[in-house]
Amino acid sequence: MILRFPLFPLATEVDSQGHLNIGGCDTVALAAEFGTPLYLFDELSLRHKYTEFKTEFGQRYADTTVIYAGKAFINKSLALILKEEGLGLDVVSAGELSIAQSVDFPMDKVYFHGNNKSAEEINLALKWHIGHIVVDNLHELKMLGEIAREPGDTPDILLRLSPGIDPHTHQYIATGTVDSKFGFPLSSGEEAVAAARSASNLNLVGLHFHIGSLIFEVEPYEQAIELTLNFAAEMKQKYDFELKELNIGGGFAIQYTSDSPAPPIAAYAEAIVSKITSQCQELKLTPPRLVIEPGRAIVGQAGVALYKVGAIKDIPGVRRYVPVDGGMADNIRPALYGSKYEAVIANKAVEKDKEKVTIAGRFCESGDILIKDINLPPISDGDIIAIPDCGAYCLPMASNYNASLKPAIVMVKEGTARLIRRRETLDDLTRCDLI
Repeated sequence: MILRFPLFPLATEVDSQGHLNIGGCDTVALAAEFGTPLYLFDELSLRHKYTEFKTEFGQRYADTTVIYAGKAFINKSLALILKEEGLGLDVVSAGELSIAQSVDFPMDKVYFHGNNKSAEEINLALKWHIGHIVVDNLHELKMLGEIAREPGDTPDILLRLSPGIDPHTHQYIATGTVDSKFGFPLSSGEEAVAAARSASNLNLVGLHFHIGSLIFEVEPYEQAIELTLNFAAEMKQKYDFELKELNIGGGFAIQYTSDSPAPPIAAYAEAIVSKITSQCQELKLTPPRLVIEPGRAIVGQAGVALYKVGAIKDIPGVRRYVPVDGGMADNIRPALYGSKYEAVIANKAVEKDKEKVTIAGRFCESGDILIKDINLPPISDGDIIAIPDCGAYCLPMASNYNASLKPAIVMVKEGTARLIRRRETLDDLTRCDLI
């Protein structure tokens, strides 16, 4: 039986038992086999989203490079898929960089971001000959110039600008405003260009901005592009700086709830490419390579979290709480950002009767609520709750709060599920402890 589940991965349907199937796998059976909480990723959805970005931007602007933002979620298995698909990778730490290196990811396709890179991280990036370093501040620019002294150490760099744009998103994920810890404000960007151009061992090739995450409008991108290209034209006149790469970051939204549709990728592509093309013509700039860095938009909808229902609590006339065996330790987003989700009872996917419940986590915080006031079929302990759109910024921000164990992860494809990260054990909790 095929029903429409627009928030779930592409390969989602209901089987003859009324169970939710993803990637040809019965999610109820997966929960029984691997335990819960369990995160699953649909490989078909991952590859499809990359292809969509490549197609929609590439057919409008041939010189486009798609870089996956690893902070959304990265592990060795995903890095191998990215490698197979030919994507680049945006990393922000030695840890993310080492994951890429562990699967022989092509280092020339890696962009190293971060607002406070250490000398050790920069040395590692140079040792592994990564493709680009995105410089965030003058301290980093100076440090990079001092470290990159060996023959062959002339890294390609981009300067991260903060264009002062309001992306109309949550304040914690707005990163391109004037008051931001990220990047050079346009007012001080010239000093950075001058310093970079005067450094014989640094090769300034481009400019970068990332205005935020979950951006549901195209106008902030257009505004940021206009300001950045105006800046590039001014720097060309003053310092003979030729803009070879324009990296506009990511931030492309996905749909988390039925009442919050995101623009199609084609809409972002059309607005962004049109603005770059017209602005370059107006300013008489050679159109640069366009680099985009989607993360959530590639991996978000591919991921689903599975939980088991426990001790249901009714407060007459107030609320019906449905506790599950996970929560804020594996998905902090509702508590941190007030993020909204929807859910399906995986073993009752077609039942039509509804009751209003609140899905609560198991952790010792009143704010550990995954979904408040959602209408679902009557729930019993032992039921399996499936929450879609959990592929991005859940597992990377997971913790061991209350000494909990981080969940297992499986990748599903064409009826096969393979474990790509085992569940932590009690021994793992104390593995680094010393007495």
